[in-house]
Amino acid sequence: MTFDSKWRNFRRLTEANEETPFKSKAQKRYKAQRRRNDIYTTMGGIKNKKSGHPFSGKVKRFGTDRLRFEGLRERIEKAALQSFEVQDNLEPNIWEDGKLNPEVRDNLLKIARDFLIDLPFEIEPEDITLTGSLANYNWSKYSDVDLHIVIPFSAIDENVELVRELFRSLQTNWNAKHDIRMSGYEVEIYFQDSEEPHISTGLYSIQDDEWIRRPRKETISLDYANMEKKARDLSDRISEIEKMLDTEDLDTVLDAIDRLRQKVRNMRKTGLESTGQYSVENLAFKVLRRSGELDRLADLKAKAYDETLSLPE
Repeated sequence: MTFDSKWRNFRRLTEANEETPFKSKAQKRYKAQRRRNDIYTTMGGIKNKKSGHPFSGKVKRFGTDRLRFEGLRERIEKAALQSFEVQDNLEPNIWEDGKLNPEVRDNLLKIARDFLIDLPFEIEPEDITLTGSLANYNWSKYSDVDLHIVIPFSAIDENVELVRELFRSLQTNWNAKHDIRMSGYEVEIYFQDSEEPHISTGLYSIQDDEWIRRPRKETISLDYANMEKKARDLSDRISEIEKMLDTEDLDTVLDAIDRLRQKVRNMRKTGLESTGQYSVENLAFKVLRRSGELDRLADLKAKAYDETLSLPE
C-alpha cells in the first residue's frame, strides 16, 4: 500500500464522526448488568450486596482498592519541587567544552535516522535537535534527552492537525517500545513542526553540531507555593475522577478525564507562552509528571475505556 493510500485511510478513520456501536442500547444494558454483577468486598471474594463485608458491612467494587495509590499525594514533595534548581554547569556527561559529547551525538543521530528509515514514507528533516533541560542549566535526575525531528508539517498535508496527530501516534509508539538511555537519561523522540516557534532558551542542532540558541545561566526565583498548590489541586482532581469510577457512568468518567487532560495541556501552554519554562504553570505540569500523577490519569483512562468495551461473562 502506498503512503497516499495509508494517509487517506488514516484521514478517513480520524475524521469519522459516526456514533459507535458501543453507545447502543445493548451496550448500555451490558454495562448496567456488569455493574450489578461485579460488587465484591475486598476480602475472600465474598459477594453479598446486602450484607457486604462480614465485619464492617461495607461493599466495594472489585478491583477498586486504592492501596496502590496510598501516600501518592506525599510523592508531590521536595524531590520533585526542588528538581528545578539551576545547576552551575551543563550536564558533564552530555556536554564537553560547550559541545555535545561526540559519542552522544553519534548515537542520537543514528537513533533519529533509524527511526525515519522505519517509517512507511520518506521524510527529509530540516534539522535534528536537542532541547529541554539537558540543553540548559536546569537539568536534574528527572531530565530526558528530548530528541526533536524538525520538519514542515504542511509539506505532508494541508491539514496540519491531522499530520500532527499522525506524528504524535508514531512518536508515542516508538517511545513506548524503546528504553534507550544516554548516561542514565531516557531518550524521547518528538516531531516538531518547523513552521511553529519553539519556546526554549537552549536549543542545539545535533545535525550541524552547533548551538542554535545557547542557554544562559540565570538567577531565577521560583514560586514554590503556587507551583505546589496548582500541582496538588490537579492531583485532587485526579483522585476525584478515580472515585467517579465507582459511582458514575463510564462515558461521564471518560469525558471528565479528557477535560482534565485538556486543562493540563492548556495550563502548560499558557505558562510557556506568557512567562516561559519557569512559569508556575509549566513547573506545576512537570511536578505532576515527575510525581507519576499524569501516569495515574492515563491509567484511569485506560481502565475506564477497557470497561466500556468489556462484556459480562
